[in-house]
Formats: sequence, structure tokens, C-alpha cells
Amino acid sequence: MDPVALAIFGFIAFIFSVMIHEVSHGVVAEWLGDPTARQAGRITLNPLKHIDPMGSLLLPAVLILIGSPVILGWAKPVPYDPRFLPNPKAAAGKIAGAGPLSNFILAIAFALLARLVIATGWNAALADAFAQIVLLNISLGVFNLVPLPPLDGSKVLFALLPAGRTGYALMAFLERYGFILIFAFLFFAGSFLYPVVRTIFNLLVG
Repeated sequence: MDPVALAIFGFIAFIFSVMIHEVSHGVVAEWLGDPTARQAGRITLNPLKHIDPMGSLLLPAVLILIGSPVILGWAKPVPYDPRFLPNPKAAAGKIAGAGPLSNFILAIAFALLARLVIATGWNAALADAFAQIVLLNISLGVFNLVPLPPLDGSKVLFALLPAGRTGYALMAFLERYGFILIFAFLFFAGSFLYPVVRTIFNLLVG
């Protein structure tokens, strides 16, 4: 595939993937009894409702342009109201975990399609496109599970932490310095994330 076409395709695939990621948060929140996401118009496949200028446009565009092997980013967080949730702490973890889970499901689905195309020898370019979607969604899933606010992994971690002074102290520290830690992590993300992402990719696509 032409490099320019590949970059454009990667960007479109990224927007599609983060959109599914965010819709998944809203769907699980509604399933747990909270209609806030639907009332806010966030359970929709309209990408304009989900795009964050920094996380959905600038960061992935820069990573694609420099040829980064791992594309990272995020969208606008889907709102939820703990008052509607029977167990707010556990529910927050489930809602957060739904996003990365949707990315891993997309990765598995497109990995199967890529394997099918490769096995039939039908279209190498299509197999490459499917493989790129797999790699992208694994990257998003793994990145969003990093336990640093505002990423989903922090909410999953908070849901698993036992109640008490230690748990609250850790939560307070991460929430206070989360953005600083995220940018520090992004600086070193390639060396941490790429081996994990590549291993999962090889397991799925071969």
C-alpha cells in the first residue's frame, strides 16, 4: 500500500477504533443502569461526538507521520453518574474495562479476517490493512490499560484496590500527578509497550 494511503487508512482506522472504544463505555454504563451517556449523545457512531483534539487528532497524526510502530491516543471520556450505579466502585471498573476490551475484540476479529485472506491468497494489500487494524487496536487496548489517570487502567485499578488509607493515598497521588506521569510514560512508551504489543500481534496474526 502507498505510504500516504497507508497513513490515511491508519488515521481513519484509529478514529473508528477509539469511537468503538468510547461507545463501549457508554453501552456498559447503560447496561449497569446509568443512562447518562445516552442522554449526552455519546452512544453514537458519529465520530465528531468522541474526538478529542489532542488525543484523537494531534498525537496519533504525529505518531503516524514519524512512522511510529505503536499508535496511541484517546477520545473524550464518556460521562457516567455514580448515583445510578448499584455499586459505584465496581461499576466504574467495569465501565472503564469495557473500552480496552472492545479494542481486543476488534483485534481478534480482524486478525481472523487477516488469517483468512492470507490463507486464501486473495489480496495481500487487504491482509496488510487488516493487520494494521489489529496492531492499532492492540496498541490502544494495552495503552489504555496503563494504570495512570485519565486512562481506563487507573479506574480498573481503583476498582480493585481495597478500601483503606493506602488505597486512597495511591488514588490521590495518581489523580494529582496523572497527567505528568502520562507524558513521562509517553516519552518512554515505545520501549515499554512495543514488545508487549508485538507479542500479542504475533500470537493473533502469526
